[in-house]
Amino acid sequence: MKPIGYWLNRTDQALTATMDALLAAFGLTRLAWQVLKVIEDDPRATDTAVRAVLAANAGAEELTAAIEAVLAGGWAFRPQPEGLALTDDGRVRLAEAGVRVAAFRERSTAGISVEEYRTAVAVLERMTHNLERAG
Repeated sequence: MKPIGYWLNRTDQALTATMDALLAAFGLTRLAWQVLKVIEDDPRATDTAVRAVLAANAGAEELTAAIEAVLAGGWAFRPQPEGLALTDDGRVRLAEAGVRVAAFRERSTAGISVEEYRTAVAVLERMTHNLERAG
C-alpha cells in the first residue's frame, strides 16, 4: 500500500490535469475556475480576499496571473480598485462551464458513497490541523 502523501499528490495532479483539460474549451484552468468561484461567492471580492481563500492552492504569482487572466478574458471586471466582480457574460459562461464541472465531480466520485467522501475529507482535515499545530 502506498502512503497517503503519494495518493494526495496523485489525486491533486489528476484533479488539476482533468479540470484543466475540460475547462480549456472555456479558456480556463482549474485555478482560474477557483478564482471565479471565489468572486461569484463574495459580492465584495478583492484580490486580497481571493489570494487569502486560495492561498493553499497556489502561490501569489500564480494567483495574480489567474486573476489577470479572468479579467483579460472578460469573465470579471473591477468595479473599484482591488475589487472583483463577474461580468454578465462571465456569469453566463461560468454557468456553462459549471455543467462540465458537475459532470467531472460525479465522475471523480463514482463508486464513493457520500459517507466515504465525508470521512476522507474529515480525516484529511484532521491530519492538516494536527500538522499545522505541531509546526
